[in-house]
This record gives sequence, structure tokens and C-alpha cells, in this order.
Amino acid sequence: MSFVLTLVAQRDATTLDNATIALARDALDGARDITVLSPEEAVDIPCPATAAERLPALHAALEGRAIDAVLTHQASRRKRLLVSDMDSTIVANETLDDLAAHAGIGEKIAAITTRSMNGELDFATALRERVALLKGFPSALLEKAWKDVTLNEGAKEMVQTMHVHGAHTALVSGGFTFFTSRVAGLCGFDEDHANTLIVDEAQGLLTGETGHPILGPDTKLALLERLAAEHGIPQVETLAIGDGANDLPMLKKAGLGLAFHAKPVVRKAVAAQINQTSLRTALFVQGYPVSAFSGT
Repeated sequence: MSFVLTLVAQRDATTLDNATIALARDALDGARDITVLSPEEAVDIPCPATAAERLPALHAALEGRAIDAVLTHQASRRKRLLVSDMDSTIVANETLDDLAAHAGIGEKIAAITTRSMNGELDFATALRERVALLKGFPSALLEKAWKDVTLNEGAKEMVQTMHVHGAHTALVSGGFTFFTSRVAGLCGFDEDHANTLIVDEAQGLLTGETGHPILGPDTKLALLERLAAEHGIPQVETLAIGDGANDLPMLKKAGLGLAFHAKPVVRKAVAAQINQTSLRTALFVQGYPVSAFSGT
């Protein structure tokens, strides 16, 4: 058995029952012996190589149910490097959109964000356009936007569990260091990287500009590659998580790229997807049992 199918149920919506496990096992010709990672929440089912071609049929059978099915290779399941996007991944927010909402121009900026995350606009161009619209607004709006930030379920568990087991963890965002530094601290990331929002400190106003160079999709990929090289981690032992088009290069390059409640363009390009459940699933797909979780 060269693959493992990890089934995970959304705890607040359903439970993982024996009938569902049997359905998945039979659909992929999986082994009879399964590993329970979390009772009624998550299991591992060893599967043959042919499971990959049968996975779409299983996804169709599970459609409408709050259950994720992720197929991974048996080898090198536990990753030694995590590089994660922030907005709509580690946090529930799009922080730039929240900042714009406090400035009273939320709809205008959110529309550009949506097009950028769907891959319809060049990231750097979209970022410059959105930030320019904030020119002249009080920098105090940053603190107001920070109060809206909510961590997604499982964010702390994912980062701290991987850290405890020896992984290096990095938060990377096309957003701003004002937010990433704080989110990284809350979750326990080893480092964070993002763009700089320039403030006129004397007047307490946003200038409508960002620092250069702009951190975009190529920078995220470069960070994944650099950290892997610096820490002597093979590509197969790296994990990237994100939701938008600017995450695609690193998701495709990582040993395991996880699309987290992702935009359609990302779902089309990345096979391993978390669409129903939380970031806890990123631990289950690495074979971690719930008893090994930290940060709860």
C-alpha cells in the first residue's frame, strides 16, 4: 500500500461513522486495517497506487457531507517545514479588506481582492491599486482592523504541534507585517514575512504606498525553497497551505500542497484539499493522532 487516505469529519456538523469509512475503503480498494486518529473524527486507510484514479468518484460520493478525504503518499508523511498563507487560511479574515471596511471603502477594495485571489489580476498590480485607495486615512484604522482578526480553528494546534515535533514554521502573506507579526506570535510561528504598509508617522496617516519589493506568489515560492535549503529539508518533507491564486506556486512545489477552503482556480490545480473541515486536518493528513496535538 503506497498511499494513505485520511478521512476527516467536521466535528460540529457530523461524525465519521463506520458506514462512511467502509464506503471510502471500498471505493479506493483500501486495506481493512485502519488507524483511528481521532474517534468519530479522523481515520487513516492504507490504499494502493490505483486509489489516485478513484479519488474523484469518492469525492462525488461524499459531496454535500461535512467530510474531507485527502490522499497522500505513505512515505515522508510528517513534514519538517510548514509555510502557510495568512488571510483566509490561518485567520478567517482578509485583513486588507477589513482595513478598507473601517475606512468606508470596503466594497471597492474587496472587489479587487476577489479578482486577485481568483487569478484574474496580477497580484502586485492589485495590491498597489488597493493600497493607493487608502491614502490619507488614519493609520489608527490598523488597530481597529486588528480587533476583527479571528484565528481559524486548528491554527494554533497545527503550528504548535508541528513545532513540538521538530518542524520549522513560517507565516507568509501578501498582506502586511502589522498583522503577520501579531498572528505569528499568537500561533507560535518561527518567522513571518509580508509586505510593509507605509505610514506617515508625523501625521498619523496611511501614505497609500507599500515597501518594495512587493511580496507576491514568486516570493512565497522562493521562501519555501530557501527555508528548505537552509534547514536541510528535502522537498518531499515540506508542507504549504493556502487558498488563493498567489499561493499556487508554493502549493505546487511543496512535498504536500494543501488547498484550504480555496478559490476555484486553486481547487482546479491542487489535488489535496481541505474544503469541509479545519486546519486540524493538516495534522491528520500527516498521520498525527489527536493525542499528539499541542496548542489546544
